[in-house]
Amino acid sequence: METNPNWFLRARLKTRQLLLLIALDEQRNIHRASEELHMTQPAASKQLKDLEEMLGVQLFDRLPRGMEPTIYGETMIRHARMALTSLSLAHEDIVAIKAGLSGQVDIGTIMTPGISLLPVAITRTKAQAPKLRIGVEMEQSNILLEQLQRGRLDFMIGRIPERQSAEGLSYEELGDEPACAVVRPGHPLLKARNLSLRDIASQPWILPPQGSILRARCELMFRRAGLEVPSNVVDTTAVLLIKPLLQQTDALNVMPIAVAKYYESQNVLNILPIELPCRMDAYGIITVDGHIMSPGASLLLKAVREVAKEMY
Repeated sequence: METNPNWFLRARLKTRQLLLLIALDEQRNIHRASEELHMTQPAASKQLKDLEEMLGVQLFDRLPRGMEPTIYGETMIRHARMALTSLSLAHEDIVAIKAGLSGQVDIGTIMTPGISLLPVAITRTKAQAPKLRIGVEMEQSNILLEQLQRGRLDFMIGRIPERQSAEGLSYEELGDEPACAVVRPGHPLLKARNLSLRDIASQPWILPPQGSILRARCELMFRRAGLEVPSNVVDTTAVLLIKPLLQQTDALNVMPIAVAKYYESQNVLNILPIELPCRMDAYGIITVDGHIMSPGASLLLKAVREVAKEMY
């Protein structure tokens, strides 16, 4: 199959065909998909057949009880979603600009830059474009990457997990994420001198769930020191639960230093005087190759880069 970046022009690709791909992915049935798009079933079948002939591949397997996308189909569905999301955002930007606003920017971030870097970047951006609407998702990197690849985010600040493909993504490193141990104000260990890992290994802990990167790094830290991993543990990353648990018990919690410093400044918790040999991988700005940034997204991205340069 020849490589032609403008194949869709020659093939006269229709927006209707993109909508049909998404409807088929969601319904897995040509009859229900055609009903959803207010088309006849023969018309929907023809549009799908025309698209498959244009591409020279089969996009869906026809099964007795419905349809399943092939690997080619999954690829086209993903790009169809991104294309339609982009068109939808273009319309929203135009409506917003006509109304005297500056459009919508949607970004994702993991916790550390979300608490330290991003508030400063957003404040600077808002000073230049007060009517720019900024949406922020704070989640784990794997969840944000899925949103980014579906075209729901303009860019994200996070990391690309080892088991996830980086194909089609651009990564620009910003900083790393060292961790620390935190406790409630007034905790007995805050008065201790020369704390060691042995002193804290047997304490009750609040840790990220099994399978998370920070949990694995934390347990590895104890094993490398020849110690048993903590056994009295509550598994959670929910800050709204962690704070009262810390305040009502003598438990310890491990969290990124930048996040801990923020909560310490609010007198919610204190950082234990021990340097943990435990850190997360570096994180950075992640974008989708070929994604055209809106003026508002470019403005915010520029502010993120400037603030990161100052901080890191």
